Amino acid sequence: MKGRTGYFMIALLLTLLNAVAMVYYGVAIWKAWPGDIWGREILVFLGVLGATSVANVWVQAVLGSSGSLFGRTIERGQGATPIAAKHEGGEMFESITDLAHKLAATGYFIDPVMTQVVFLAAKLQKPLLLEGPAGSGKTRLAISVAAAAGTHIERLQCYRGVTEDKAIGRFDDGLQRLYMEFAKGQHKDWQTVQANLKGRDFFRPGPLMRALACDRPCVLLIDELDKVDEHFEAFLLEVLAEFQLSIPEFGTVTARSIPFVVLTSNEERRLGDPIRRRSLYVRVEHPTPEREAEIIASRIPNADESFHREMAGIALSFRNYSLEKPPSVSEMIDFANALQLLGTDHVTAEHRDVLLPFLAKTEKDRRHLLLREGFKSLLDDGARFAQSLAARGGSAS
Repeated sequence: MKGRTGYFMIALLLTLLNAVAMVYYGVAIWKAWPGDIWGREILVFLGVLGATSVANVWVQAVLGSSGSLFGRTIERGQGATPIAAKHEGGEMFESITDLAHKLAATGYFIDPVMTQVVFLAAKLQKPLLLEGPAGSGKTRLAISVAAAAGTHIERLQCYRGVTEDKAIGRFDDGLQRLYMEFAKGQHKDWQTVQANLKGRDFFRPGPLMRALACDRPCVLLIDELDKVDEHFEAFLLEVLAEFQLSIPEFGTVTARSIPFVVLTSNEERRLGDPIRRRSLYVRVEHPTPEREAEIIASRIPNADESFHREMAGIALSFRNYSLEKPPSVSEMIDFANALQLLGTDHVTAEHRDVLLPFLAKTEKDRRHLLLREGFKSLLDDGARFAQSLAARGGSAS
């Protein structure tokens, strides 16, 4: 909007200069009449008139072009001009202690070392690469950081076959057709129509473009990056290294603010070294029993500590059982909530059939747990783990 206001002021100034020049040289020509009307005065007059007219036409063309969703001042398809001057934005977290307290307030608990790594990633503006088994809390960390920072999250969910248009955005064909119908006969030539159709008013940005266009830093989550191929992974390098995107229609689009970038991988394939070089790498495993008891306590504060320890013990025993799909932290929270709704604080073998849908998510796992001693033996292991946790002084408080 500021750019368009500037163009308007230029147009107004040129118009005033044009008027002054016409009056001045008009008087000069009148005084010289009937002398040599092709003398110096008339030539200068025509030169000034032509120059100001050309300048006015140029400004009007700029003002008449399509507007902008991001206040752009770039040439289409040329140059490397940013959508706005890049600035650092506000600090997400004042200190490591501030980060730890705010994450805990969201119900996300990590060890002090991990807290320091997250803080450094935010300060150094480096992507955070989280790799580990599914359900270990990688995605939840990005969501919790956004909540702790009081900002929003832009999420690019990766999958096989995801395209660059899904990540960057695309032009709205329906809106372009509607514009063509509405503006029929209002343009001088096809070049003007084409320029307007490629304006940002017709562009629907994807998560990468939205993250770069934020006035204050957001969290950019690129989830399950291991599901895409090497080509798409290479496409992301420009964003991760330079925080910019090269788009043929717009040129090079740079960030207004630097997002906090979180990449997650479940290790379906090995990510390339270029991604790893540009990121801070963190291995994320399922939480320890002590940490899981603390997490469950934060979500189910009305239950006593023995219940929290029992849930953490059961989670460990199920994960040690080599299931096809071990239970995640969120599934254990659902499991604990189900027990509360059933009015019990202790799991017994009689609860097996009604609780299996919370823990056995494949037919193979279900068959194993339906064995006569399968479920009960896991409960016994969980009870021993819970007792060991209590003996070590594990507490959710």
